[in-house]
Amino acid sequence: MRSAIVMAAGKGTRMMSNKTKTMHQLFDKPMIGHVYAHLKKANIDRIVMVVGHGAEQIQEYLKDTVEYAIQQPQLGTGHAVMQAQQLKNESGKTLIFNGDCPLVQPETIERLFEESGNAQFAVLTTVLDDPARYGRIVRNADGSVQKIVEFKDCDEEEKKIREINVGIYCVDNELLWKYLPELSDDNAAKEYYVTDLVEIFLKHGHTVTAVVGSDPKEMIGINDRKMLAEATKYLQSRVNTYWMEHGVTLLDPATTFISEDTVIGTDTVIYPGVVMQGANTIGEECTLYPGCFFENVTIGNGTTIISSRITDSIVGNHTTVGPNSHLRNHSELADDVRIGNFVELKNTKLGYNTKCAHLTYLGDSDVGAKVNFGCGVVTVNYDGKHKFRTEIEDGAFIGSNVNLIAPVHVGKNALLAAGSTINQDVEDGDMAIARPRQMVKKGYGDQYKKK
Repeated sequence: MRSAIVMAAGKGTRMMSNKTKTMHQLFDKPMIGHVYAHLKKANIDRIVMVVGHGAEQIQEYLKDTVEYAIQQPQLGTGHAVMQAQQLKNESGKTLIFNGDCPLVQPETIERLFEESGNAQFAVLTTVLDDPARYGRIVRNADGSVQKIVEFKDCDEEEKKIREINVGIYCVDNELLWKYLPELSDDNAAKEYYVTDLVEIFLKHGHTVTAVVGSDPKEMIGINDRKMLAEATKYLQSRVNTYWMEHGVTLLDPATTFISEDTVIGTDTVIYPGVVMQGANTIGEECTLYPGCFFENVTIGNGTTIISSRITDSIVGNHTTVGPNSHLRNHSELADDVRIGNFVELKNTKLGYNTKCAHLTYLGDSDVGAKVNFGCGVVTVNYDGKHKFRTEIEDGAFIGSNVNLIAPVHVGKNALLAAGSTINQDVEDGDMAIARPRQMVKKGYGDQYKKK
């Protein structure tokens, strides 16, 4: 069994924030959200979040997707691990993970499990040109791990070591709980260090190994907002490079932001200033023009989106959206649909080859195939207390500046005259006109202007 203990109880004072450190946003989700996602992709069976400062923020975000342990007060990393009592009687290996290391990828976690092999304790390390205040890996003459020393406890020679402790370990779970009671707070900070387990395991004759991470930028913990910005750029570059290597054209990778949970088809072209958050699926041969924002959307093949915002919605094949349109709240467009400028759809479905060219709001509507909307159409779906649906069947023609007061049903091939306010059903093939008769007052225009 694979378990994980995530240490996320620290306040993160260098963030200068009311938020707990791991809840600070790294592109499209908090740091702790990236950690959780990467652990799940690495097939971790049980995840225990050790929380303290801002515990309610993490619990509100992750809800019941993980288990929780409270560290109060915070007396060091070893003390944090001790709080995950629900794993005490488990077998297998346990990952001990710093909650401020959101860039560590699932494949690196998998490699840590694999390369730990028969070792009872494995530590993930990396080599930095400037190791700063990170804990140092002290090795024996034969290259084996001797101990980990926290920076504040390093002597001058140890400070020169460039191999640092990432803060991620893979440990035999039964031995972990056997030796945790041997941790001591006899150090400069009067805290219990999980790193002291290295010497404890070696003392009892167990094997300790180090797995060196190949990309130092992936291993770095985030302690302040400058590092958060650097981590965002690293994540952006990593994701963008992957998609360019897999047949996607990014005209300006520096201004394109694609979430880790997005999938993009080959020969899609993405212009500068496109942002994709959440889980998106973009088809093949799409064109995404500048200023697009997507979150949790599915877009079919050969579709063009121009400077528009789409969230929690589905767009079909060979469809055009925009410029400056807004699709939200589970809207769905079939194939060959045309959505023009300044059109908003909310919880609305449009059928095949339906066209809505400009300045229209369609909310809570079910629209069939080959329906045409003129300019300025509004589905009046809210009476101040309840939402109601509008139904429009295939082939209907909705004239400009028509208001449809829901609930209302428009039949197949029905025609609604421009300027009408429709509050009654219209049967198949009928025409509805709902507007006052025009009155003309001769000469009144000249009289009014002369005033």
